[in-house]
Amino acid sequence: MGYGIAASLLRAGHIVHGFDVMESAVTRFQAEGGAAGALDDVVSDLAGAVVVVLNAAQTEDVLFGANGLAPRLPRGAVIMACATVPPEFAREMAGRCAEYGVHYLDAPISGGSVKAGLGQLSAMASGTPEAFASAKPILDATAETVFELGDAAGAGSAMKAVNQLLAGVHIATMAEAMTFGMTQGVKPETFVEVISKCAGTSWMLENRAPHIVAGDYTPHSSVDIWPKDLGIVLDIAKSAKFSAPITAAALQQFLAASGSGLGREDDAAVAKVYARNAGITLPGDD
Repeated sequence: MGYGIAASLLRAGHIVHGFDVMESAVTRFQAEGGAAGALDDVVSDLAGAVVVVLNAAQTEDVLFGANGLAPRLPRGAVIMACATVPPEFAREMAGRCAEYGVHYLDAPISGGSVKAGLGQLSAMASGTPEAFASAKPILDATAETVFELGDAAGAGSAMKAVNQLLAGVHIATMAEAMTFGMTQGVKPETFVEVISKCAGTSWMLENRAPHIVAGDYTPHSSVDIWPKDLGIVLDIAKSAKFSAPITAAALQQFLAASGSGLGREDDAAVAKVYARNAGITLPGDD
């Protein structure tokens, strides 16, 4: 998703530097028009930074680690933080950034790698009016829908947790329903054709079920995303003394998939856990 965001910003006419732990991604981006230059050489001139990483620990490292951005960005620059993190963490990061005169926009995103590349993400954002104003060129280039959820960090991450609860449960439930149907003679392609036009459908079903039909688990969103994201949901639920049993059940299926070596496959691969337990064969596995 980070690469897609960078590409969308470039397409909108911005000067964009891309940095990644995979050097091949940086080389590819520069070949497509991304600006050259080491981070140390350009950070003091940046108007903004979009941080698209896996979790809170990585976000904090990018902002305040050994080569952290926040102390080195110019005053008035904005950091748009897109990872799924606990709301309290987002509030903490906003406070620490403010100490350096840097705006922090709590802006988790939804839409996957395809919509990121098209500049059609949904952003669940919260932050000060100044943070929104500074991030507007970024949001205009990368998101088709921006939900402005409040004037302080944390609200965006809270909404993303709600979204991830539903999204993770929907993927796991889709896999359960499809493989259940297979035990009754319902072919996966028939499942997609029929259920996508019936009340039982969901965006996740319509997006992920075709991956199973095709036997293609190229990771647009990997299995290993969900132990982290649903874990965050359950941590928040625990702090609120809120029971979330359906979320907990879905989490166990993703943990089983990850423990089976499927962590880097597309999250639709959670269906393989059900198939293995039921003794059925998914498309592409025969």
